[in-house]
Amino acid sequence: MVNRQNYRLVKEYLAYQSEISQLDARSVERYWFYLKYLLLWADAVLLGRIANVRPTFSTFLATIRLDGESGSLSSATLKKIIQTVKRFMTWLKMTYPREFREMPVAWIEALRPPRSVEQTSEHEFVTLDEVLQLSTLKIDEDNLALRRDQAGTAMLFLSGMRATAFGTLPIGAVNLTDRTVKQWPALGVATKNDKSATTYLLDIPELLSVVQVWDALVRAQLPSTAMWYTPIVSQWGVQVLSAESPGANRGQAVAKRLRHLFEVAGLPARSPHKFRHGHAVYALQHAKTMADYKAVSMNLMHEDIRVTDGIYAPLAGNEVRKRIAGLTASSTGPLIVDSDLTAFVGSLSKGQLSEALIAIGQRLAH
Repeated sequence: MVNRQNYRLVKEYLAYQSEISQLDARSVERYWFYLKYLLLWADAVLLGRIANVRPTFSTFLATIRLDGESGSLSSATLKKIIQTVKRFMTWLKMTYPREFREMPVAWIEALRPPRSVEQTSEHEFVTLDEVLQLSTLKIDEDNLALRRDQAGTAMLFLSGMRATAFGTLPIGAVNLTDRTVKQWPALGVATKNDKSATTYLLDIPELLSVVQVWDALVRAQLPSTAMWYTPIVSQWGVQVLSAESPGANRGQAVAKRLRHLFEVAGLPARSPHKFRHGHAVYALQHAKTMADYKAVSMNLMHEDIRVTDGIYAPLAGNEVRKRIAGLTASSTGPLIVDSDLTAFVGSLSKGQLSEALIAIGQRLAH
């Protein structure tokens, strides 16, 4: 049975995140989902005394999930739960130092995801080959839902959009002539932290053609305010495009539909976010200058290029092998240094250069 005081503290923390930290409602909802695991594990024990609860929190996470799915939680979700719990417990110690004076800081710092479900596989993302397989899948002309899903996979890979933003994207926000997408909350697009940006589609003709067919269909039948990934209703056994507004859990609905498409195609299911990963990896693989790299980062709507580097720089093993082989093969030729990189290095002070060399050495050592 969840302790009422623990519940009250979690709700207070969520209110703080909403009112003081100004997180959007969707982020607060995610925090609430993550902290539910802490409340269930602590049960009737006060949060200030949970350091000695057994089984440990990590062990508990390895055996439970609250989203109705089977199997263990993904390593990404486990990591987010641990990060959120750490922030929450640190906030408690700072906000209520007397009540939480017996809570060891070392216990908070030692929190880790369960090793039994940690993933050691390579960086996972949807490849261009996989998207092409989905986009060439033969689908009955009357199966609008599956045709929409097929076009959706191409659009997700080309745009790198998050699932919730994609599921709330109005037709009027898409301009295929300029390959632009207005991810504007003012247009109703549910972006992360309500960021607003005009982003661009990758120039991959095979995928753009699939997107263009669907785009022409929805524009011919629906107003510009209707969703590009539109809801579809069945009327007397016939599928019809709908101008209805998207539901509150549109991102989850997109994920469910894509799992079905993967199943029809006979491919291992991937989440919508893996298309975003695939978009980023494809773009970074084709980036030739620092300016290109920065453009990819901006198109992903990252505030800092370091975010892009930290999440998407780990490429597939085969790609790393090819790049290393390429470095060796060209070792006898002249070294070509990116002019943007040269200008950036030239702007650094001696102290910054020293720090940069240390950082580069650490990166190369990994």
